[in-house]
Parts: sequence; structure tokens; C-alpha cells
Amino acid sequence: MSLLINNENGNIEVSNDVIATIVGGAATEIFGIVGMASRKQVRDGLNEILKRDNYAKGIEVRQERDQVIIDVYIIVSYGIKITEVSKNVQERVRYQLKSTLGIEASSVNVFVQGVRVSNR
Repeated sequence: MSLLINNENGNIEVSNDVIATIVGGAATEIFGIVGMASRKQVRDGLNEILKRDNYAKGIEVRQERDQVIIDVYIIVSYGIKITEVSKNVQERVRYQLKSTLGIEASSVNVFVQGVRVSNR
């Protein structure tokens, strides 16, 4: 699927993978995020941390009517306040989508798939 954006010059078609890359990049910049997790853990392995080129596996972009719904699957650091980090992810994703693509997500759902303890 892809997102169709209409403007005065014509149409712009943005693939869901591009949206997922933008969302994944925004989410991983948040303090407390270790990485993105695969949304299909059973098939891809337990709590696999995804690299930048695989963000699409950790982000689901859905379009229902005129609404864009984003599901973000993350792994967080041990000892952080998960609710605060999740809220920061939601705000950052909304801002990034608005500033880069000019679209507003009707909802950004955050799914915490794991907690990682750092080895210091």
C-alpha cells in the first residue's frame, strides 16, 4: 500500500516502507529506546532488534478511510519510565510525519515488545 498526497501541482505517492523508515528513525532518536522490534516475533525471532534498513518490520502503517494509523513496536532500556518514553515516541512520530510529509496520524500506537538491560 501507499499514501496518496494531493497538492496543487499533482499527486505524490509515498510507500508505506518510506513512512515506516521515517517513523522508525524518529522513534529510535528518543532517549530510552534500544531499538525497533519485529511486529511478527514468532516468525522473525524473539525480540530481535531491527537495524535501520529493517524499520518496516517494526512499524505498521494502516489507512482506514482518510485516517493514517501507525503502530510502533519498540524495545526499551531497563530502568526508564516506559509510559513517558512511549508518550515521547507518539509525539515525535506525529511531529516527524507532519514536518516531513505534511500528514497527520490519527493515532500512534506504541507496543513495548521488550526491555534490555545494558552491560556496563
